[in-house]
Amino acid sequence: MAGLSPDQVASFQENGYLVLPDYLNPSEIESLLTETNTLLNDFSLESHPLTQFTTGDDDEADHVGDDYFLSSGDKIRFFFEPDAFTSELDPLTGRPALLKPKNLAVNKIGHSLHTLSPPFKAVSLTERNAAVARSLGFQDPRVLQSMVILKQPSIGGAVPSHRDSEFLYTNPPSAVGWWYALQDAGPGNATLGMWKGSHKGRKGGHITRRFVRKCDDAGTEFVENIGPSLPMGMEEDKVGEPGDEDLEILNIKAGSLVLIHGNVLHKSEKNTSPRSRYAYTFHVIEGADGWEYDKRNWLQPPEEGFSKLS
Repeated sequence: MAGLSPDQVASFQENGYLVLPDYLNPSEIESLLTETNTLLNDFSLESHPLTQFTTGDDDEADHVGDDYFLSSGDKIRFFFEPDAFTSELDPLTGRPALLKPKNLAVNKIGHSLHTLSPPFKAVSLTERNAAVARSLGFQDPRVLQSMVILKQPSIGGAVPSHRDSEFLYTNPPSAVGWWYALQDAGPGNATLGMWKGSHKGRKGGHITRRFVRKCDDAGTEFVENIGPSLPMGMEEDKVGEPGDEDLEILNIKAGSLVLIHGNVLHKSEKNTSPRSRYAYTFHVIEGADGWEYDKRNWLQPPEEGFSKLS
């Protein structure tokens, strides 16, 4: 199966991202939305630790890092929006109380939908995706960290500017994100904001920090990256740091696939609109000899290793 065209590869290499409209057909979109809603409705609150998702990028909030999160790499688990809870404990349960029904309070579902959910597996581990990965130069593409990101109406939390290889570091960096819009994402409902060209070897394009497990798996933290900061073969580019003029707020129709370079700077704002913004995403890393997945990464591979895409 054919992968990307030379023009598409060139665009990805120049900008650090590429939007592919209509990558999913309407029946695939409906299947994934139905599965998402089923998962949201069926999980039990009684046994849930009520783990809230936050990277702690504001230097005040704690980084997510309990066992429920750290052991989710080969499971389907549910992580709540911090703004979905009251500030007081429920007097009957002694636990934080939700302000909204649970299906409207979840931030994301992860992190192995591509292996444990048939509808998500059907659009993830495909020859089409393998062909795209080969177009981008992957020799042994491996899939990991699959999740539905749920920007719930009025409370969907912001994702600060970051680079994906900070979270899924290989030596040298190799991560590429596959981001599927399950609903329209545009200005006003927390769509993606991408800094064009910010993946290149500019001062800001390097992977200078990493999101890792603390010693003894006692949570997570950001640490300085002392390993390679650019993908193999990427040359230093002295153009300068990206500025506001490089920021593009994407307008993405449901069914589109956005490919996201692991070194490109991107973000999304809080969803203050009455419209939800659901997206399915996973990442691909290089599994071939010459690249090493770091043992300090927050997500560690299952015994059988990460899923082969080819």
